Amino acid sequence: MTHFMNKKDDMVTDAIDGTIAASGGALSRLDGYPHIRVVVRSDWDKSKVALVSGGGSGHEPAHAGFVGQGMLTAAVCGDIFASPSVDAVLAGILAVTGPAGCLLIVKNYTGDRLNFGLAAERARAFGHRVSMVVVDDDIALPALPQARGVAGTLFVHKIAGALAEQGASLEDVTAAADQVIGKIHSIGMSLDTCTVPGSPKEKRIPPGMAELGLGIHGEAGVEQIPYESARQAMMAMANKLQNVMGGAPCVALLNNLGGVSVLEMSVLVAELRRSAIGGQISHLVGPGALMTSLDMRGFSISVLQADPQELALLSAPSGVRAWPGVVELVADTVVVLPDGLSPIKATPSAHEPTKAFLTRCCNVLIDAEGDLNALDAKSGDGDTGSTLAGAARALIEALDHMPLADPTQLYRAIEQELSQTMGGSSGVLLAIFFAAAGDASSSGLPMRDALVAGLQRMQEIGGANLGDRTMVDALRPALDGMQVDMATAAKAARDGADRTAAMTHARAGRASYINADQLEGHVDPGAEAVARLFEHLAKELA
Repeated sequence: MTHFMNKKDDMVTDAIDGTIAASGGALSRLDGYPHIRVVVRSDWDKSKVALVSGGGSGHEPAHAGFVGQGMLTAAVCGDIFASPSVDAVLAGILAVTGPAGCLLIVKNYTGDRLNFGLAAERARAFGHRVSMVVVDDDIALPALPQARGVAGTLFVHKIAGALAEQGASLEDVTAAADQVIGKIHSIGMSLDTCTVPGSPKEKRIPPGMAELGLGIHGEAGVEQIPYESARQAMMAMANKLQNVMGGAPCVALLNNLGGVSVLEMSVLVAELRRSAIGGQISHLVGPGALMTSLDMRGFSISVLQADPQELALLSAPSGVRAWPGVVELVADTVVVLPDGLSPIKATPSAHEPTKAFLTRCCNVLIDAEGDLNALDAKSGDGDTGSTLAGAARALIEALDHMPLADPTQLYRAIEQELSQTMGGSSGVLLAIFFAAAGDASSSGLPMRDALVAGLQRMQEIGGANLGDRTMVDALRPALDGMQVDMATAAKAARDGADRTAAMTHARAGRASYINADQLEGHVDPGAEAVARLFEHLAKELA
């Protein structure tokens, strides 16, 4: 079992129970489990046009999550990726439809069209006024006679729902929904397929590739393309959308298909604004998980050329928590740093031997990035190598603007560079180390003594001592060994780093939160970085 579930057959009903419990009384369900799974508004009085949608489960929060004031009146939930039955849809219609009538909003899949369509016919035979619209916003397969309905459906839910909430007639709500459907265009991309509960995972997308134009049920996309970056992925999406958008301003809905982190979705927003269609995007819905495909590592973009009335309906208040709202995209505002935080730069001075020496030292850390990340993954968050390598790359870029001919000012310049470019506690500690070394050097201490003073200050503030399983376990012996020669220092650093593998309890850093079994046999990544650096220095001097 790879999902948080009890039994596969009960997963949808259990999820509906959880959705209702989390609504604070705003949602109810019809009796009829397990065959009839319909979520309805608790406050519904049948005085206005009802909106009913639904389909297979696995797209949460769609559809039950969009039931509420200003959006859906009822959602009919099928099995995972399977249309609900005719009886379930009919139950939903009959439960919420009054004299004003009911609009069914259906995504363009054969099962949904047939089951919702037949349920509508039966409801009409009961004397109810029922109309139906079919959403076909997917542009991935342009030659397909009937395009799929995907996340753009949410534009229809919101605009038709707001109009119905205002008391519009069934005819007006239906016409508005049809008008919106004709202007929505969507496309999706994923780095991996979804995992359907109870079924083996389909490994269709190879590492290093992305699938463009796949559906919300994990259907294969129109093509697989090499994946390089978020920017390149967004460019591929924007190129497809640009062909159908025209030149008018659009509202974009950025949808997480289920398995993309919030951090990555924010990156995608930035790339959407930089893309070929970014200048046309006037408003944004999301980013967020709105119409998902279980845990799919992908996202979709839906665009709508909304007229002023449609934009007002999109912005109208809603009692639905899953709807993120619509925001106008405005120019970024950058606020200047407060006084005292802008660094005072020392006068640059050239010294080619120092520049070459520092560059080689930085390259040692850059080359060790993968190994150090792998070590850190055993006891931390797996980023020590990337943190050190990133700082090393930034330092190389800054060397031409540093006081290379003045050791005292150079220590301080390195401190400023690290404090700005190196994240985490390591960046702060090394900035303290070089700042204190600069202070010691200014008082006339030679290099080794200045570095020892830096280490002492770093230990005072950071609290780490020998045996605490940190970089100090390699750095302290190395600086002591420098009193003899660099070869002795390198051996002392290596011995100190290797000893950390036998230390099953860390008293500082993230490793202090890890149990002994996970630490034993693994060298501390910070100590390993120090050892590799001193080994490089010893080889240079040899």
